[in-house]
Amino acid sequence: MHDPEFYDSLARRALADEPLSPPECEGLLCDPQVDLLPLLYAAYRVRTAYFGKRVQLHIINNAQNGLCPEDCGYCSQAKTADVDIEKYPIKGDQEILDEARRAYEAGAHRYCMVFSGRGPNTARTQALARLVRTIKANYKLEVCVSAGLVDDDKARMLAEAGLDRLNHNLNTAEGHYEKICTTHSYADRLNTIRAARNNGLEVCSGMIVGMGEQPPEVVEVAHALRELGAASIPINFLLPFEGTPIAPDRALSPDYCLRVLCMFRLVNPRAELRIAAGRELHLRALQPLGLYPANSLFLDGYLNSRGDAARNTLQMIRDAGFSIESDQDLGALLADDEDEAARQKRMVRLNVVKRGEDLRPTLG
Repeated sequence: MHDPEFYDSLARRALADEPLSPPECEGLLCDPQVDLLPLLYAAYRVRTAYFGKRVQLHIINNAQNGLCPEDCGYCSQAKTADVDIEKYPIKGDQEILDEARRAYEAGAHRYCMVFSGRGPNTARTQALARLVRTIKANYKLEVCVSAGLVDDDKARMLAEAGLDRLNHNLNTAEGHYEKICTTHSYADRLNTIRAARNNGLEVCSGMIVGMGEQPPEVVEVAHALRELGAASIPINFLLPFEGTPIAPDRALSPDYCLRVLCMFRLVNPRAELRIAAGRELHLRALQPLGLYPANSLFLDGYLNSRGDAARNTLQMIRDAGFSIESDQDLGALLADDEDEAARQKRMVRLNVVKRGEDLRPTLG
């Protein structure tokens, strides 16, 4: 167990924008002498310095599902996956706009459109630009697009349309990349991120934890994203889909996942840090503690996984003492979702008096 000065120094160094060294970061992940709760508080000090107690909610629109020529081993949409998902080409404009409206009304701060495939051609990029303009003109939402590999010309087109962020995850460390994908390279991903930055787009880029990488490789990604100036860092914890080549890493525990989030916060103090896919499965009962280093969540599920119900996520945020960054009021969203009669009925179900065999099970 380290003394309080150790944890205080972690926060002070992050707030001074002094990066921790890779060995120090590895210690946060693996050293049993580093206690989780004071580590969480150190990360929380940094989180609140830049984001207060606000939580940004992101709603993801799977605007095109499956039909992908890439072989990313973690992905249920890849050509190599044998997963029973509903495959469809790009949704119509009106459907996408209707989902943007619903995201806004649900309290989302950012609306994320994800399109499967290697990357958009010029015509599709022009269509995406038109959608971005329409959404921005009608709703007070930030818009993020994830569309695969993008070059300078396409990034410029999206930036001129008013796109706020381009998402393109590094996913894993450079040396580990060929173990998860062979149809494109780590360098291809870096080039897309640089194209976004070169054209004034904020970069949303993160990783998937649990694909067989080692702790030093997790640290490597955290430092790479710092160097790239990623404004938003989604941390996914691998979701198991039967039929994908990469099986989940059973070594993931709530404790380790929280340490990963803390390490990313301390290395990237100003970045929006999002607990993305897999939080329900891998953080389990410790999900609320993830809000101490992270300031962002996905609401209403992920690409091909439902995730927790929106109400449960909103209730967790309020119960933990946080608020949401939205035009919508958190209390009103919860009240709208359940009338008083339903709430009373639910409370009665939760408060059932023990009798008989519950009290004296050995006599049963």
